[in-house]
Amino acid sequence: MYVEQFSDYLRFERNYSEKTVSAYCRDLELFSAFLKNLDQELDLLSADRDTVRLWVVDLMDNGAATTTVNRKLSTLRSFYRYLRIRGIVTASPVQGVKGPKNSKPLPQFVKESEMDNILDVSTDGMDFVQVRDITVIDTFYETGMRMAELIGLDDSDIDFSAKTIKVTGKRDKQRIIPFSDTLAARLNSYIDVRNSTFQKTCGAFFLSPKGCRIPRHQVYLLVRKALADSSVSKKSPHVLRHTFATSMLNHDAELGAIRELLGHDSIETTSVYVHTTFKELKEIYKHAHPRAEEN
Repeated sequence: MYVEQFSDYLRFERNYSEKTVSAYCRDLELFSAFLKNLDQELDLLSADRDTVRLWVVDLMDNGAATTTVNRKLSTLRSFYRYLRIRGIVTASPVQGVKGPKNSKPLPQFVKESEMDNILDVSTDGMDFVQVRDITVIDTFYETGMRMAELIGLDDSDIDFSAKTIKVTGKRDKQRIIPFSDTLAARLNSYIDVRNSTFQKTCGAFFLSPKGCRIPRHQVYLLVRKALADSSVSKKSPHVLRHTFATSMLNHDAELGAIRELLGHDSIETTSVYVHTTFKELKEIYKHAHPRAEEN
């Protein structure tokens, strides 16, 4: 009876769609069935905080996503708020019940073998755009810089004698990133092709075919094209930043050093990559430990 009254309230007073009303009612039916399974005497009016918490635990144990559990708790909060307004109950059993924290998706990263396939090619015979594109990918992968930082690079930011790049990050904070001999060769090859293509440049390091600073949409497109055959579902410049961090961690770099290179304000931001590499660590363990297959 109360569920029907609540659904009419949602439908006619709150103007909720039929789909939303049906979802609310379905949640309440599931909670009611859970209560009956606990105790035949229990119903929606006699539920207390402990039974709500037990329902949350049961949902999680049965594989419900945190977003699903939190949505169902939101349904209960709305339902019992309605009952309180109508004077049917004096307190809500959901009061004080906290839902599970929504887990953040782990950063995607491109496998090292896939990056090798992309980058281990000769630029001989390539035109300006082709050389520029592979240089952009290589720069992302070997430095971990953000897209805005790469776009903002000027010729004066690159010190070939020290093999360092000065980047300007968020809130205009600057940092220095070292680069390898391999990337130095790639950057020099790009400069040669760029300077033979354009008589005069604007000072920006990466240029568009029109000779001006490369725009965001061109960076997005060239990254998507380069990662077209990779295993990641998200094909963006930020995935290459994640790939840099993951590769560094997999090759024994300290988390603090990675934080400095990425320009993170907090080590907590960088620590997400520890979880990313745990799957690979499990694989290493499985193949390295003599009793791993038995566990």
